[in-house]
Amino acid sequence: MSHASVDVVVVGAGAAGMSGAVALAGLGLQVVLLDEQGSPGGQIYRGITLAPLSRRDMLGPDYAQGNVLAQALGASTVRYEKGAAVWQVTRDHQVSYLRDGRLHTLQAKAVLLATGAMERPFPISGWTLPGVMSAGAAQILLKSSGLAPSEPVVLAGCGPLLYLLGWQYLRAGVPIKALVDTTRPEDYWRARRHLFAALRAWPYLRKGLDLMRSLRSAGIAHYTGAEQLAIEGSEAATALTFSVSGKAQRVATRCVLLHQGVVPNIQFSQSLRARHHWDIDQLCFSPVLDPWGEMDVPGVYVAGDGAGIGGAQAAALQGQLTALGIARQLGKITDAERDQQAGPLRETLAANLRIRPFLDALYQPKEQNRIPADEVMVCRCEEVTAGQLRQFVALGCTGPNQAKSFGRCGMGPCQGRMCGLTVTEVIAKARGVSAAEVGYYRIRPPIKPITLGELAGE
Repeated sequence: MSHASVDVVVVGAGAAGMSGAVALAGLGLQVVLLDEQGSPGGQIYRGITLAPLSRRDMLGPDYAQGNVLAQALGASTVRYEKGAAVWQVTRDHQVSYLRDGRLHTLQAKAVLLATGAMERPFPISGWTLPGVMSAGAAQILLKSSGLAPSEPVVLAGCGPLLYLLGWQYLRAGVPIKALVDTTRPEDYWRARRHLFAALRAWPYLRKGLDLMRSLRSAGIAHYTGAEQLAIEGSEAATALTFSVSGKAQRVATRCVLLHQGVVPNIQFSQSLRARHHWDIDQLCFSPVLDPWGEMDVPGVYVAGDGAGIGGAQAAALQGQLTALGIARQLGKITDAERDQQAGPLRETLAANLRIRPFLDALYQPKEQNRIPADEVMVCRCEEVTAGQLRQFVALGCTGPNQAKSFGRCGMGPCQGRMCGLTVTEVIAKARGVSAAEVGYYRIRPPIKPITLGELAGE
């Protein structure tokens, strides 16, 4: 096992991680950037340095922007370690990771967590059947290797990614049988109070409208206000059923892609016992940060979607701002220098985030798609249903951590990533209290799986 000391360790090579690492190195700090993937880019820019020009063109100009960040990373003094699975970050800034079958530990003066987002669970009847996957996972296959379904797909749920993937599939020649949107007229009514700010971010609105227009002009069946979504099938998916304005609908398909937004990946920040709050707009937990991205764990910072969903451009700006905060803490710049450089970045960030309240209100996922019926599987790893969770509550279970003792919920290979929010909300609803009061899983390392043999080698 190797040990080394550095100024800053950055975890995650997405938009925030690349931008933050390059900015830190430019301020004279020794930086190591660790990422589990084989190339930089994170989820949004996944495979950007390896994708052929034809794939970049097919995925669109927003994806191609990631190449600028990747090139800046390559030209910097950042020590970028790919294929590095970080399994532990401690409160005293030790970062342990597995790479090429060997364990490594870095002792840092500061740590920047840029772990991004993960897709929100979409627990409906049949969501665990073969033939059903998340839209984000489908997009990863498209970005990383150009893989796409060979038969007609149904896209179901809500949020910008649903329309973006549909547009990308059109350009890739993937047949789309239907787009089933759960957004209802009352959602537009709720979002109206944010419309003025959204209009000031007109380029973002225009992109979304262009995506919708492309899908409609392609003649794809488009349902809006869909409710009571369920997937039929015994051995595999055979159809998606739903209702629109009380009328039952059924679309036969063997491939259903579900999506209802993304949420911060808080596994590391939770494992550090940092303070988190329940975001009532984005319906998720986020770490509590100071204006420079520092948690209540001194010297540990968060930037990008791991701090709250804002998108790739906002994440890159947050990475730079957090780098300024770290550089000031480590004595590389003064308060005046930090604040002077941060001013234009904060203005640009505010402009990028103007659209966010509108999107959060418009595409807030429906309760029926977040808090499922009794028979629906919640914890896929340990096969725990929503009904069993409610039985645990009736027996005195008050939160996710007790649910582990009652029925191993959240103790499988994913360590609660796929079920954490659902478990919180099911228990909160059953108890008649807020999600904030129920809380989240108590996450413990290893965050990523490692074998006993690898630990023994340490």
